[in-house]
Amino acid sequence: MWSLRRNTWLTTLSMITPKDIQEILNGYDKNNLTIGVLGGHSALDVARGAKKHGFRTVAVCQEGRAKTFSQYYKTRDKKGCVDEVIMVPKFSDITREDVQEQLRSLNTIFIHNRYFWVYFNDFADIEERFRVPIFGLRQGVKLEERDQPLNQYHLLEKAGIRMPKIIRKSNSGLTDNELKEIFDAHFVMNMGGPLIVKVNEAERSYERAFFVFTTAMNFFETAEKWVAAGKITQEGLDNAVIEEFIIGAQINLNFFYSELSGELELMGTDARRQTSLDGFLRLDAKTQESLLMHNYKPSMIETGHFAVTMKESLVEKAYEIGEKFVKTMKDMVKPGMIGPFALQGAVAAYEGKEEFVIFDVSMRIPGSPGTGFTPYSGYMYGDSMSYGERIAMEVKNAAESDQLERILT
Repeated sequence: MWSLRRNTWLTTLSMITPKDIQEILNGYDKNNLTIGVLGGHSALDVARGAKKHGFRTVAVCQEGRAKTFSQYYKTRDKKGCVDEVIMVPKFSDITREDVQEQLRSLNTIFIHNRYFWVYFNDFADIEERFRVPIFGLRQGVKLEERDQPLNQYHLLEKAGIRMPKIIRKSNSGLTDNELKEIFDAHFVMNMGGPLIVKVNEAERSYERAFFVFTTAMNFFETAEKWVAAGKITQEGLDNAVIEEFIIGAQINLNFFYSELSGELELMGTDARRQTSLDGFLRLDAKTQESLLMHNYKPSMIETGHFAVTMKESLVEKAYEIGEKFVKTMKDMVKPGMIGPFALQGAVAAYEGKEEFVIFDVSMRIPGSPGTGFTPYSGYMYGDSMSYGERIAMEVKNAAESDQLERILT
C-alpha cells in the first residue's frame, strides 16, 4: 500500500487528447492491466468483476475512509478483491502527478463514476489533467449537470424521450411573483398535479435534495424553512430545477452500450431508497396526517437502491428509448456513449397506455449494485452479471483484440 502525502507544488499538465491516451497505452503492458477505482460508490462491484476476469485491482482511498478497501476486502488467502491501495490525504489528490505516475506504472484503466467527480471543484481537473485512461465517456458526468449548455435535458429532448415538463430551469432569473403566477397556472391547468424541486444540498453540494409541493404557498413556506435550517442555500434554491412530478412506478433502466459489438444491453432495473420518505410511507395514514399537521416534511435524500423487475411488455419500450439515447449521443457528443449508463424515471399510465418518463440520466456506472439481481443480463449471457463484471469483460475483449483505444477516453 502506498501512502502519498500532499505536496505544495501544482501540476502543470496539458489537455488530454485521444493522441495522449494512445501514447499512454503504448507504454502499457497490455497483458498485465490493472482496473482502478476511487475508494467508494461502486468500487467493490468493479473490483470483484475485474478479479473474476483476471485483472489486478487498485483503489485510491482517502485517509480515514479506507478500511473497507485496505482491510475488509483487501485480497488475502484467496479472499477479497482489492489488490493495491494508494492512500491520499484527500480524494482530489488523485490528479496529483505522483499519484498518476503510480497508476500508470500499474498499467491502470480507471473506471469512473459520480463519486469520482464530486470531490473536484472543477470538471477540468479530470477532463484535462487526469492523464490515466478512463473507461467510458470522460466528460459524461459533466453533462449530467443541469447548468451545462449541453445537458441531460437537452440530450433527452433531442432524442425524443419523454421527460417531465420543466416549470423552471436553473438560473431562470424569475421573481417570486412571476414564479407564483406560473405555479398557479400549472395547478389550475393540471388539476393540482404536484411539482418537484431539485436543489443541491447545502453541505453536500454534489447531492440533490428534493421536495414536492401542490400550491405556490407550500413552495415558498418549505423553501424558507429549508434555507433557514441550513438544508439548502438561497443560491442553490435560485438555481434549482422545478418540474412536473410524475405519479407512476419509479424505475431506473441500467444499460450498457458496447462500442465493440455496437449492441445495447439492458443490464438490470432498480429503484431508489430515500430518507426519510421510505420510512414515512410505512406509517399508517393517521400517523402520516398527524405528522403533516405538525409541519413535518419527509425528505427525499437518496440512501440506496433495491432491485426491481418489470413486465416483459415494457422491455421493448425500454430498449427503444435506450437506443434513441445512444444514437443522440453519437450524433452530439463525441465519441458517443461507451459502456454503462442509466435512464432513471417512472412508468406513467395515460388513457390505458404505459410510457417511460425519464427525469435523470447517469452517463457512467450508475449507483445501484443491484443490477446483478435482476434477470435481464442473464437473458443475454445465461447468468446475471453486475456492472463490474460486464465492464471487465469489455476491457478484456478490447485488450485481446487490440482495440482498447475504442473504449477509453
